[in-house]
Amino acid sequence: MTEFKKEKGTKARKDGRNAEEKAALFLRLKGYRIIEKNFRPPRGSGAGEIDLIAAKSGVLIFIEVKFRRSKEEAAESVSRNVQNRRIRGAEFFLSQHPEFENFEKRFDVILMAPFSLPEHIKNAFSL
Repeated sequence: MTEFKKEKGTKARKDGRNAEEKAALFLRLKGYRIIEKNFRPPRGSGAGEIDLIAAKSGVLIFIEVKFRRSKEEAAESVSRNVQNRRIRGAEFFLSQHPEFENFEKRFDVILMAPFSLPEHIKNAFSL
């Protein structure tokens, strides 16, 4: 791997983590309670990491945060494959946390791009 690719990957991870922190603050300001950040199911499970898990008014929300050069690019990056991996990640989380069994559940996406406010898409995809 070239140094350039390493630097680019490191910057992308840093940008992503920064966007997740901003998204968590954005959600808290909207009255959401952040339950967990960066929930990682076991490797090899086929389940993807959940960026943020939050709750509000009896609803458990699994949130995918996407940061790209534009919000359009961010939206396009939430492919069906990404959605399926997040759904499997949510199922794994729920299997470990029966206390949320009676909550309504949904999947939201927060799109972020430089120099713009976050865009919160509720019910972006479903189980």
